[in-house]
Amino acid sequence: MKPEVRCVVLLVLWLSTSGVLAAGDEEALTRSFANADSGVGGAPKDKGIPTLDCLLTPSVDTKVASPVPGVLAAVAVRRGDRVKKGQVLFRLRSEAEQATLHLKEVQAAYGARTIQRNDELYRQKLISEQDKDDIIMQNRVYALEKAQAQVAVDQKTTRSPINGVVVDTFLEPGEYVGTDAVVELAQLDPLYVEVTVPARYFGEIRAGAKARVILDAPLNSTREAWVSIVDKVIDAASGTYRVRLELPNQDYRLPSGLKCRVSFERQPPSPRH
Repeated sequence: MKPEVRCVVLLVLWLSTSGVLAAGDEEALTRSFANADSGVGGAPKDKGIPTLDCLLTPSVDTKVASPVPGVLAAVAVRRGDRVKKGQVLFRLRSEAEQATLHLKEVQAAYGARTIQRNDELYRQKLISEQDKDDIIMQNRVYALEKAQAQVAVDQKTTRSPINGVVVDTFLEPGEYVGTDAVVELAQLDPLYVEVTVPARYFGEIRAGAKARVILDAPLNSTREAWVSIVDKVIDAASGTYRVRLELPNQDYRLPSGLKCRVSFERQPPSPRH
């Protein structure tokens, strides 16, 4: 209650005890001043959602492993490097797979020449249709085996699944690669702004709403972000729910892990059906 309103209420109480005001007058005056201070009907004034603490996080944080086991031949990136989707991250030794691929390529080329030679023989009725079909089928097998060998070679090279930065590398050339990750990547454009909102504000934030993100030191600046996810479940233990915003970061100048504060714009109430 504001100081001036508190003084008036005390005055009303003194007048009532002195017999100047009747009990009904006292109650009416007290309610009137309390309403003036708190809002219509005595309800607290709606000051909107306060500025809330938040945290910048990567939109993707992934640890990249090899699809097949083997011995690491080379790591093509270092911690802190920016990478593009499809860029080579690391390679495993593939001498055996390369040799198998070369063999299948030779067999497929030989099969293609065999088909050409025997096609003329078939037209001259010098070989049967069954012989022709056997030759064609064998060539198809060569082609499929070549494709299979190519896949085995390709699996020895692992490429980036995202545009992002290298957070860390875990193995060095010569080490055995099994199921463990070799490289960790983070996608920083966009960044996610993670916010924990008190449950009393549930329903006041909607997807697509704009907000101001106030970044802590050393950046000390303000950016615009947009709400992408509003959780539909309230955590009973903490009495909060989570909201996620997306913050553009095309120049990669904003780091993940930075603390911040977020101020949501006032939104019109949702229409009731």
